[in-house]
Amino acid sequence: MENTETIVKNYVSAYNSFDVNGMMADMGESIKFENISDGKVNMTLNGLDEFKAQAEQGKNLFSSRKQTIKGFTDTNEQTEIEIAYHAVLAIDLPNGMKKGDELNLSGRSIFKFSGDKIVEITDIS
Repeated sequence: MENTETIVKNYVSAYNSFDVNGMMADMGESIKFENISDGKVNMTLNGLDEFKAQAEQGKNLFSSRKQTIKGFTDTNEQTEIEIAYHAVLAIDLPNGMKKGDELNLSGRSIFKFSGDKIVEITDIS
């Protein structure tokens, strides 16, 4: 069984290189993904199909993106990473942000596992 830290690093590496299949390589069929921003859940995805559709759509938003892992915390079936996030928009967004604008965020992602499969990801910023 791969160690959870390696699985998480592989996921982040695939994310940074826009490799959706690589992102999904270690996910369970019933993956649950949540994005929480400013204390509010603004996206929930259930299952590989929903995750893949959103990840493919997300590739078009950015000309570049990079999550840098700042730290790991491992507990029983969960790995939490602290991240610094940098991205450059590829398109204009409805919220007024423009193509070429940069996003710099910090946050954390929590990965829950069942065996060696990711079954839940929560992104918090």
